[in-house]
Amino acid sequence: MKVTYDAVVDVLRIVLSDHPVDESDEDKPGIIIDYDAQGSVVSIEILDASKRGISPHGVEYVIRGLKGA
Repeated sequence: MKVTYDAVVDVLRIVLSDHPVDESDEDKPGIIIDYDAQGSVVSIEILDASKRGISPHGVEYVIRGLKGA
């Protein structure tokens, strides 16, 4: 998984896989979800991220439920 923020255009992008994008859907205004040919989510783009209360200055990553962790 890779998270990038482009301050010039104020877009936050979360890439979940490296599969080619087959289709994109903007179900909610400013939220674009990219899908591969099998219908799995490849990435999520959030337009005008800072105006939506998203802070690009820090990311918290938590893994829960792993055995032995």
